[in-house]
Amino acid sequence: MKILFYLTILCMVFGSCKNQASLEASNQPNIVLFFVDDMGWQDTSVPFWHKKTPLNERYHTPNMEKLASEGMMFTQAYATPVCSPTRISLMTGMNAARHRVTNWTLHKDALQPMETNHKALSFPAWNVNGMSPEPLDLAVHADALPSLLQKAGYYTIHAGKAHFGAIDTPAENPEAIGFDVNIAGHAAGGPGSYLGANNFSANWRGGSAVWDIPGLEKYHGQEIFLTEALTREAIIAMDKAQNEDKPFFMYMSHYAVHAPIEKDERYYQKYLDKGLDEKEASYAALIEGMDKSLGDIMQHLKEKKLIENTIILFLSDNGGLSVHSRGGEAHTHNKPLSSGKGSIHEGGIRVPMIVKWPGVTIPGSTNDNYLIIEDFYPSILEMAGVEDQPTVQTVDGKSFVGMLESNNSQKSNNRPLFWHYPNEWGPKGPGIGAFSAIRKGDFKLIYYHIDESFELFNIREDIGEQNNLAATKPEKVKELASILSAHLKEVNAQMPIHKKSGKPVAYPGE
Repeated sequence: MKILFYLTILCMVFGSCKNQASLEASNQPNIVLFFVDDMGWQDTSVPFWHKKTPLNERYHTPNMEKLASEGMMFTQAYATPVCSPTRISLMTGMNAARHRVTNWTLHKDALQPMETNHKALSFPAWNVNGMSPEPLDLAVHADALPSLLQKAGYYTIHAGKAHFGAIDTPAENPEAIGFDVNIAGHAAGGPGSYLGANNFSANWRGGSAVWDIPGLEKYHGQEIFLTEALTREAIIAMDKAQNEDKPFFMYMSHYAVHAPIEKDERYYQKYLDKGLDEKEASYAALIEGMDKSLGDIMQHLKEKKLIENTIILFLSDNGGLSVHSRGGEAHTHNKPLSSGKGSIHEGGIRVPMIVKWPGVTIPGSTNDNYLIIEDFYPSILEMAGVEDQPTVQTVDGKSFVGMLESNNSQKSNNRPLFWHYPNEWGPKGPGIGAFSAIRKGDFKLIYYHIDESFELFNIREDIGEQNNLAATKPEKVKELASILSAHLKEVNAQMPIHKKSGKPVAYPGE
């Protein structure tokens, strides 16, 4: 503030500066949140573990490597197991149990089909309409992250996948929640096609038009991959913000690497040559195309002389897909983590995360503290200098800005993290099903709704979750179940009903 005061005096004396409001705006950092869909913790040549794995050797992500060398890697960043809950937590700062958008959204007022015929459980009327900038039935009313940044003078850019609100609800359009620009975002959570030659439409696979990506008609019929088209449009939007002399917040939310896993011919052959099967070669090419997008954006920021005043955050929305649509053995695509997308095991919720904040983060540093997706809301607001803003919602997230200066500057302090999924995803596998869970310190407790059973793992000693300690550590189960129950009660969390008894699933440990 002293610097701003003296600069203001100089402006008054020499009459050569803009007004005070413009001066303050020029000191706001640009913020790029590079958000990848369904990217696993190991889907990169950057090792987020204490050693490289065969998967790190498989993939080629040089721009992630560059970002990590210039910023800070987080080895224990968590999201939710499926997309919509993560995205709503990111945009509202709320834990999923509180905002109740606990499964993926699409059609207005409708449960997912797999939730209507479950053999043992009846599922609650969760917020199937997603989030909303105004009160709406079956939606969470909240002040979204971009709306607060917009009010603070930011030019807010949405590029790619939205998935904030169901069809025919306000948040179907990202502009309704505070984005100045919406590039290709709508209600659906996956692409019709990655290929411009297919008009980014699901028609080629007999899919519904609800998956067709809007707003990219200029690329229809062209030999261009979706990831590339989105990057080009995002760069145009950044230039517009610079031309208007505004700081920008860009939510670069790629559809990659979500199914359908189509071939990006720019990179596909090299992975076939490595010996991968057709499906896995296509997946690896999706990863590398995403990485090129990251590199293109960083290079553009450098060329425009914006890189030193831009914070870049890299994150995925859930663990990597492993139960279906992949080559090889199911549930093994995130090793050493167990399972994948849809699971409360580490493979479903632990995600790659990198933060580069010039002058703040230590280049090439690693942070082993754990954090969770709702923490991004207060963190980004703090980065932008937009703090202590009243919101209609209760914010559960805690800022991790203090962790960025040094990996020892702020510890997780044994803080509990919570997950809640009173829903049915569909496929079966380790950790998949309706559950509630807590991580506190080294231990993670999972409570499965269908039979009210527990799994307890020491994550530090058993990252692959192979040794269930619930039977041998009953006191630890009791301790964590009590904390988890207290949280679920505090937020009035929804629970399924046992069809056989007609009674709600009990809170953990009760």
